[in-house]
Amino acid sequence: MAYAWLIEIGKGIGKLFLNPLLYYLFFIAAILGVSRVKRERRNFHIRAENAYYELRQLFPLGVVVGLSLSLVSIAAGLVIPVETLFFTAAFTVIWSLTTKIRWMAPAYTLGFAFFVTIFAADQRWQLSSFFTSLKVKEATIFPSIAVLLALLIIGEGILIVRNGQKGSSPKLVKSKRGQMIGVHEVKRLWMLPLFLIIPSEALKSPFEWWPVFSIGGSTFSIILIPFAVGFFQQIQGSLPSAAVKAVGRKVIALGVFVTLLSISGYWYPLASIAVVTLAIIGRELISLRQRVADENLPFYFSKRNNGVMVLGIIPGSPASNMGLQVGELVTKVNGRAVHDRSSFYEALLKNRAHCKLEVLDVNDQIRFAQRALYEGDHHELGILFVKDETKKGNEAV
Repeated sequence: MAYAWLIEIGKGIGKLFLNPLLYYLFFIAAILGVSRVKRERRNFHIRAENAYYELRQLFPLGVVVGLSLSLVSIAAGLVIPVETLFFTAAFTVIWSLTTKIRWMAPAYTLGFAFFVTIFAADQRWQLSSFFTSLKVKEATIFPSIAVLLALLIIGEGILIVRNGQKGSSPKLVKSKRGQMIGVHEVKRLWMLPLFLIIPSEALKSPFEWWPVFSIGGSTFSIILIPFAVGFFQQIQGSLPSAAVKAVGRKVIALGVFVTLLSISGYWYPLASIAVVTLAIIGRELISLRQRVADENLPFYFSKRNNGVMVLGIIPGSPASNMGLQVGELVTKVNGRAVHDRSSFYEALLKNRAHCKLEVLDVNDQIRFAQRALYEGDHHELGILFVKDETKKGNEAV
C-alpha cells in the first residue's frame, strides 16, 4: 500500500510539470532577470549578476520551505477547494500583468481568491465539470483557507530573510535635489510547491487515477500546487541586508499572528473573513511603513568627501576576491587618498602590479585589502560606484 502511494505521489509530482502556472512563473522570473541586466548596463555599462540569477532563485529554497509547510498543512488536515486554487492562479497572472511583482505575494493572490471563493459559493458558480469541490455547508472550508494563507505568509517571510538580501541590484536614481545617488533594489520571485488536501469528488476526468483516502466518511486526495511569492523592496537609507531581513522578520511575525487568529474560524467561521482582511492589510502596511521609513533616512549610498562608497561588487571580480563588501568606503588606494572615481583610477594606476586598499567597513573599522593585479585587472577591478558629476563616473572600476 505504501509503495503504491509513493508511486502515485511520484505521478502527482510529474503532473506539476503540466501546470501552466509553473512555466508562467519561469517566464516572469526570466523577464525580471533580463530587465535587471538592461538597467544595470544602462547605469554602469556592466551587469552584476547574469540574467539567469532570478531563475536560479526561483526553486531551491522555495522547495524546502514548501515541503515543510506541506507537512504542517497535511498534519492540520486543511482541506482546500479546487476553486480557490484556480482563483489563486488567476490572480497570480492578473497581478503580474500590473508589473508590481510584490502583488504576487500570497496575501494578494490567495487573499483575494478567498473572497472570490465566498462569492462563488454564494452565487453557486459552476466553473466546469471537474470544479465541484465547493460546498456551502462545509463550515471548515473557509477557516482552512485562512490558515493556509497564514502559513504561506510565514513561508514568504522565511524566503525574504534567507534569500531576499542575496544579489540585491545596485541602481542609480536622482534625489529630489537632482543629485545622483545609489540605491539597492530587490525584485524577486520564488515558487512554493505545496502538497494540499482537496475533496476527492473534485477529481473527475482526467484525474480518476489519483489516490484517495477516507476521513469521517468523506474522501480526499493530495495534490501538488505551485504558489508564487513575489517580493520588491528598494533601499536607499541603509544596508540592503539589514533592511531586507527586517522586513522579512515582520512578515514572519504577521504570519504567526494571523495563524493564531485563523484558528478561531473553526469556532466562528465568519472570523475567517476578518482574519484574511487583516492579513492583506497587514502585509500592505509592512511594505508602506518600510518605504516611508526608508525615504526619511539620509542617503546611504551617496557621494562622500572622505572616500568612495562601494555601491556594488561584480561577482568573481578582483574586488570580490579581495572581500570588499557593499556599503564599505574606500579611503585610500596604494597609499593615496581618494574621493571620487577619477582619483580612485589614478591611484590604482600608480602601481599596475599591485593594489592595496584602505577600507572603512560598515562598522566604521579600518581594514586593508590587497592583491596582485594581472593584465587587465586595473581596468576591471569590479567595483560599482555612485555616479560622479561627469559622464564617465557612470562606469564601473
